[in-house]
Amino acid sequence: MGHRRDFEIAFVGLKPGIHEYNYEIKDKFFEAFQQQDFRHCKANVKLTLDKKSSFMLMKFEIGGTLEVTCDRCNSNLPLELWDEFNITVKMVEEPELMNDQEEDPDVYYIGRGESHLDVANWIYEFINLSIPMLKSCGFENMEGPHCNKAALDVLKKMEPEEKTENEENPIWKGLEKFKNLGK
Repeated sequence: MGHRRDFEIAFVGLKPGIHEYNYEIKDKFFEAFQQQDFRHCKANVKLTLDKKSSFMLMKFEIGGTLEVTCDRCNSNLPLELWDEFNITVKMVEEPELMNDQEEDPDVYYIGRGESHLDVANWIYEFINLSIPMLKSCGFENMEGPHCNKAALDVLKKMEPEEKTENEENPIWKGLEKFKNLGK
C-alpha cells in the first residue's frame, strides 16, 4: 500500500497560488477498491490546486481510455474518458460535523491541524463518474466496428413480427357503424 502515499498532497508547505499534479492511473490503482465494471484503464489525471489562506480550489481533469462491456451486444468496447470536476476544500475546526451537514458534494471540510490531503478517493470517484451510465456502441443497427454480430442475429430473431396495416383486429370489428352517428 506504499503507492497510496503518491496520492497524498502535503499542502501545509505549499505557498499560496496554483500548483499542478499529474497522475497516471492504471488497473493496479483500483485493486484497493471493489470490483470494477471496466478494465485496461489508462487514465491521466491533471490536478490543479489553487491554495488560498483558509481553503483550496481543486480542479481534476480526467482523460484517457478504458474498456467496458457493451450493454447491448456484450462485446468489449473501448471508451475515451474526458471530464472535469471541481472540489473546494475548506479548513475548519469541526470537519466531521461540517461534512455531515454540507449538502453541496463539491465542498469538503478538513481540520485546521491537517497537513496532508489524500486525493485517491476523489480520483477513483471521478474516473467512475466519467463513464457513461449506458455503455453502448452508439450504432443504432449494431453495425459498428466493436459490435458482436452473433448478438445482433439473436436480437433480430427475438423482435416481434410487425403487423401489416390492413390486418384487422377482431376487437374493433363493428365499430365503424358508430363512426358517423354524432353528425
